[in-house]
Amino acid sequence: MSQRSNWNEFKAILDRHGIKKLYHFTDRDNLEAIIKHGGLYSWADCEAKGIKIPKPGGGDLSRQLDKRDGLQHYVRVSFTTQHPMMYVAMNDGRISNPVILEIDPAVIFDSESRYADMNATRTGAHVGGSLDDFERIHFQSVKARNHFDLDESEQPYFQAEILVKNCIPLKYITNIANFGIPIPSQPQQLQSKDAYTAQITRSTPTAFIFLVDQSISMNRTTTLNGEDMTLAEAVARIVNNQINELVLRCIKTNEVRHYYDIAVIGYGHGVYSGWNGELEGRDFVSPDEIKRNPFKRIVTREEVRTRRGTTVKEVEKVQWLQARHDGRQTRMDLAFRRAKALLEEWMKKHHDKDCYPPTIINITDGEYVGCTYDTMQQEANELKSMFTNDGNVLLFNIHIAPNCDDRIVFPVSRDELTDNRYGTKLFNLSSLLPLRYNADIARVRNDNDTASRHAAMAVNADMSTLIQLMDIGTPTNISQNR
Repeated sequence: MSQRSNWNEFKAILDRHGIKKLYHFTDRDNLEAIIKHGGLYSWADCEAKGIKIPKPGGGDLSRQLDKRDGLQHYVRVSFTTQHPMMYVAMNDGRISNPVILEIDPAVIFDSESRYADMNATRTGAHVGGSLDDFERIHFQSVKARNHFDLDESEQPYFQAEILVKNCIPLKYITNIANFGIPIPSQPQQLQSKDAYTAQITRSTPTAFIFLVDQSISMNRTTTLNGEDMTLAEAVARIVNNQINELVLRCIKTNEVRHYYDIAVIGYGHGVYSGWNGELEGRDFVSPDEIKRNPFKRIVTREEVRTRRGTTVKEVEKVQWLQARHDGRQTRMDLAFRRAKALLEEWMKKHHDKDCYPPTIINITDGEYVGCTYDTMQQEANELKSMFTNDGNVLLFNIHIAPNCDDRIVFPVSRDELTDNRYGTKLFNLSSLLPLRYNADIARVRNDNDTASRHAAMAVNADMSTLIQLMDIGTPTNISQNR
């Protein structure tokens, strides 16, 4: 890259506005190709060099507009990690596990770089290569948390971008080494690490968040282990059992090790901490705190395996989550927002570690209300776009129903849900699971498909299915070789 003679004038503007990083979103599946070929190339340069992009962020319309404006040989870089076009690409299915590449602002100083005060192909955008063009960027607007925080007239300026000619070399992608893929001295000699394989340890923990619908419809009757009870009671027992199982996995030589943080969020017409007793009002709690602070103990029936087969026995169980079904609405959007706030703090604490990404398990018996589908999709996308070095946050959405035979679990495509409108919505809200989950999924689905990737969702699940899905969604025996 050839530096401009007046680069220090550009830097003075950056310093004045406190801008130290630029950003480019891509899919995690593209990282290997970026490293292999020594940098981030424009889509037209990729075509010219025969570089295959596994998951292109831009669609056909975007490329047509680039060609129209002569921008097909430029790599686009923004000032924000919350780029609206990233969520558009997620909604369109072009990317599923977005990562944000941090770019050294030094690319601004290249003599061939150009500057746009909004999306460069948008009608009315000002694009040019001079200092005056750079100064036309609305720097206060690009520093907003997201474009929704701006007045409608100012929102287009949130997407201001730097256009870098042909390629951004690896040395300018400052966090490229954070994703577990070694940077070789010869880029063609690549050894990659699979995502979702980080060991869960005390120094590299993970997190689990359980979102539990506690709206009034959860008072419907279902059956768990031959016992009739409300959906709310059945779900509470299953979630409590899973929390207890997670705690048991942390006990080593009479010590409860801090392998992960656990949060329980209840929601109805509002959203609140789901913990009860001494943990009431808490968000993330350590396994040791959970073990030391049970809310109550109940005697319940449970399937127990014996030499003669499976039988149902009465057993004592610890409870932390209390069954509720008093919510006048199903404000799933508020629960997603609360989960995001918790994870933002958790990510700050563990941002420099190779942590298995947090898992969110949302359990509901009905459709969300109080917000539009677009709002709900945006909330889900913001969760799914959060990531650790090892992978993106995994969002499971499990719809439960009493006595329903028409269940669909872990679908591979929307085609499996063509007759289920709500199921299609949940498909779009849910994460695409990595292949490491497939062996367990195949047992639930009773098929031999171990090559396809499945959506982390179910619709019309009964209680026995919910137990299976909860177990699949809380893996703690991650292996590097798996």
